[in-house]
Amino acid sequence: MIAPRILCRDCFGWSTVAREPGRCPICGSRRAVEHPELRDLTIAHLDCDAFYASVEKRDDPSLVDRPVIIGGGRRGVVSAACYVARVYGVRSAMPMFKALDACPHAVVIKPNMAKYVAVGAEIRALMRDVTPLVEPLSIDEAFMDLSGTERLHGGPPAETVARLARRVEERVGVTVSVGLSFNKFLAKVASDLDKPRGYFVIGAEEAERFLADRPVSLIWGVGKTLQRTLVADGIRTIGDLQRLDERDLIRRYGGIGQRLARFSRGRDTRPVEPGSVIKSVSSETTFDADISALDALTPYLWRLCEEVSGRLKRKALAGQIVTLKLKTGDFRLHTRQRRLPSPTQLADRLFRTATDLLRGETDGRRFRLIGVGASDLVAETFADPPDLAEPGLDRRRRVEVAIDAVRAKLGATAIGKGRGLRSGNLKQSPSGRPREEEEDENV
Repeated sequence: MIAPRILCRDCFGWSTVAREPGRCPICGSRRAVEHPELRDLTIAHLDCDAFYASVEKRDDPSLVDRPVIIGGGRRGVVSAACYVARVYGVRSAMPMFKALDACPHAVVIKPNMAKYVAVGAEIRALMRDVTPLVEPLSIDEAFMDLSGTERLHGGPPAETVARLARRVEERVGVTVSVGLSFNKFLAKVASDLDKPRGYFVIGAEEAERFLADRPVSLIWGVGKTLQRTLVADGIRTIGDLQRLDERDLIRRYGGIGQRLARFSRGRDTRPVEPGSVIKSVSSETTFDADISALDALTPYLWRLCEEVSGRLKRKALAGQIVTLKLKTGDFRLHTRQRRLPSPTQLADRLFRTATDLLRGETDGRRFRLIGVGASDLVAETFADPPDLAEPGLDRRRRVEVAIDAVRAKLGATAIGKGRGLRSGNLKQSPSGRPREEEEDENV
C-alpha cells in the first residue's frame, strides 16, 4: 500500500493522489503540500513573516493594506518592511532615505522592541508545547527537532508543524513560514523559499540536485567577501562546489572549506540545541548628524555601555573582550577590541575601556554610528573580582549596584551619571538606526 504523502494545511487531511497539483483532494484547499518524504522529515525552521511589520498591522488593522516600514529617521536603516512595501523595492537594512524615495507614501513606525520580544516569546512558548528541542536564532525564527513526537501528537512531524503554524496565526495574530527537511541547513533554506505563510520541503533524496543550480551565497558563512573570492576562482553555484574535493576546498579556504564541501552536498550534522549559548552582547546608535569630537561622542558611548551592562546583568553574564564599533560618514566600518584582565558586567569598566579605544580614533574623522559590545562571555560569578591594579574598582562597583537598585524600584530614568548628559538632553539624541539594529546578541 502506498503511504499518503499529501498533507493539507487547512483540513490537515492526508491523501495519496491529488486531482490537481497543490489542491487538497479532500477539502479542495489550494494549500496542500506534496512530497515523497513528507512523513519522514523531522527538522523544521519556523520564520515569522515580516515580523515587526506584521505585529504592527495586527495591532492597527487600518495598516493592513498599506506599505509599512519599521525604522528610524532618514539617517537610519530599514529594520523590517511589510510585503506591500517590498513591492516598491524596500528591503531590510536599506538606508531609510532610499526606502522613502522608493516608497514615499509608506507608513514609518519606530520599532517597539519590548513588544516584539513579548510576541516572540509567545510564539516560542507554543513551539515548546510541541517539542522541547527548540533552538531560537532570533526573536522571530527558530529551529525545531520533532523526532519522536508522532505518538505524542497523533501524526507525523509534517502535520504537527502545520498545525503549529495555524495555532500561531490564530492565537498570536501573525503568520509564519515553515521549512521542513532532515537537517538545519536545508530547513532554513526551505523556509526562505515560500513566503509569506509558506511551507516548503527539501528531502534527502533530492538535496544535492536541488542545491546544484543555486548561488554559493545560499550557504551559511558565505558573505560578500567570500562570495567574491569564490567567483574569482570560478565558483558561482553550489554545483561548482559539489564538483570539488573537500580536502581541496579546505586547502584553498581554510576551515570554511569544510562547511562549503558538506553543505553543498546537503550534509549538516549539527543538532538542534535548545538555549544556544550567547557569544556576544552589543548595542549601537546612529546620529542625525555626523560627530567627530570625543567629548560629544562619550555621552552616547556611556548610554550604550549602560545598555550592554544591563543586559549582561539580566542574563547573569560577564564579558572579557570589549569591542568599539565606529562607522564614518562614508559608511566605512572600523572596529577596535581590548581584552580585560578579568570579565566584567559593569557599565563603568565597559565605558572606561571603550573610551580608551575611542581616543585613538578621534583624529578629525566624522562618525555617523557608534557601538560597543562585550564578548568572550562567562558566568557572572567570575565578574569584576578585586584587583590591586584598579584600587577604585570596588567603590565603583558598589555605586553601580546602588544605581541599579534605585532604577529597579523607581524606573530606568530615576537616576543616572552626569557623563550621560554632557551633550545636553540625550532624550533628544537620535537613534536613527532602529532599536533592533542597536541591540544585538550573537549566538
